[in-house]
Amino acid sequence: MRYFYSVPRSVLTFCGFNWQIANGAGIIALLALVAFGASPISPYGAWEIAGTPCLPPLSPEHLLGTDMLGRDVLSGVIYGAQSSLLVGLASAGAAIVLGIVVGAFAGYYGGIVDDILMRFTEFLQTMPGLALALVLVAVLGPSIWSVVIAITIVSWAPVARLIRAEFLSLRGREFVLAAIVLGQRNTKIILSQMLPNALGPIVSTASLKVSSAILTESTISFLGLGDTTRMSWGMMIGNAQGQLREAWWMSVFPGVALFVTILGLTLLSDGIARSGSARKQSML
Repeated sequence: MRYFYSVPRSVLTFCGFNWQIANGAGIIALLALVAFGASPISPYGAWEIAGTPCLPPLSPEHLLGTDMLGRDVLSGVIYGAQSSLLVGLASAGAAIVLGIVVGAFAGYYGGIVDDILMRFTEFLQTMPGLALALVLVAVLGPSIWSVVIAITIVSWAPVARLIRAEFLSLRGREFVLAAIVLGQRNTKIILSQMLPNALGPIVSTASLKVSSAILTESTISFLGLGDTTRMSWGMMIGNAQGQLREAWWMSVFPGVALFVTILGLTLLSDGIARSGSARKQSML
């Protein structure tokens, strides 16, 4: 029970409080509220023909205007938050878990295990991530889960290298050596002794991975390879690229939503990293 309560406390102590974390968390909380409450919040359906095509912003009943088919842009932005949040959280979460497993095994066991895992990780990192994701989506088919799988595959390698470095620095610490001498199982040492001490970089990296996943999904949808059955900010921007001069609002408002989301995640990640650095300096 002592370990169960120590992990949340260590996370809270690590994160601390500053304006970057507060602002970033506020933006992401608002995004989550919009995404999960899309149906009652949105004035129209994502694909509903709601009015005259290409109505400008501040038109009656259409705050952000309509697109070339008469669909409400505000509704599209709201429903697009669902796709962005789903892809961002799912792919980043899977990449973090896979990276932790690979990095923990490589950093803890070392030797031939480390060599094999790191050579494969380095090989994957030499490949252009976006190009590989596009190829994987084209092979797997245009669905939201193929996008999640593709982004996961191209995102886990940097996490694995980060966790490996953390575990290499922790492997020679006294509390780890004491656990080995006491005969604790390797999995218990990794999960209860080493992993909690690597939570700081993991939390900071997770925010960046979510923002990177959202940007990658938007790029894939912009190029027309995403899930065409779900509204996406990237899809809205891609569909509006031919109307940029005549109907700028069709691409500007999804772009602003994407920018604000990435800004919130960046503030959150940077705030967590700064709090962690300040905490480490205060302990010296």
